[in-house]
Amino acid sequence: MADRIYPKQATNGTAAATNPSFPATKAQQYGASRPVYRPQPERHRYRRSCCSCCLWTTIAILVLILIAAVASAILYVLYRPHRPTFTVSSLKISALNVTSASKLITNINLNVTAKNPNKKVVYSYNPITVALVTDDDIAIGEGSFGSFVHGTKNTTLLKAAITSSNQELDDASAAKLKKALKSKKGLPLKIKLDTKVEAKMGALKTPKVGIRVVCEGIKATGPKAKSATTASTSNAKCKVDLRLKIWKWTF
Repeated sequence: MADRIYPKQATNGTAAATNPSFPATKAQQYGASRPVYRPQPERHRYRRSCCSCCLWTTIAILVLILIAAVASAILYVLYRPHRPTFTVSSLKISALNVTSASKLITNINLNVTAKNPNKKVVYSYNPITVALVTDDDIAIGEGSFGSFVHGTKNTTLLKAAITSSNQELDDASAAKLKKALKSKKGLPLKIKLDTKVEAKMGALKTPKVGIRVVCEGIKATGPKAKSATTASTSNAKCKVDLRLKIWKWTF
């Protein structure tokens, strides 16, 4: 019989030589597990627009402030406005008594002189509230002046009756008032005037702003029997301040 010839089987080394294997690339190693790249939306454009808006808003505010400052300077040069002045002309006390029940009875006539020193500025006042208090802010009485127009280089006499009827006081306040009224030095008093005023300069009118006038240096003594007494006002000085209200705060 003829011998059969069988093909030789390739060994492992021969197979590796015939079909060589190469190391896997990074793409092959991580391609399956790597998340798909999704570009994020660009935000720098939004931020840039916000910055531009803030910049132009700031510039606009600065320009408005500059215009207001220039306009104020021009008005000052043209009109040279001055604040009105107030002086206490007289304070006549007909009744200022503290009863045994610590109740206050007051009847006082007040005269205040208002002067407008300006040549080109006219002031227009709302009704003026008047409060008479001691130096330590014990309320004595209240009154009011009517509204009026204060012309240029004008002097106006304001008159008011300040009263209180059976106003209750605490024991400490009642004792202080009784002692001060009997003292030779007298009872130190101050007057508070509150109102709103508008200034007119030619065709220009300002918004109405609040003002407070505080007059200090008044010395009062209680009336004797039925004779009224006049308080000493020779050392009284009045100060005018603007009162600006922002939301809940008044300055």
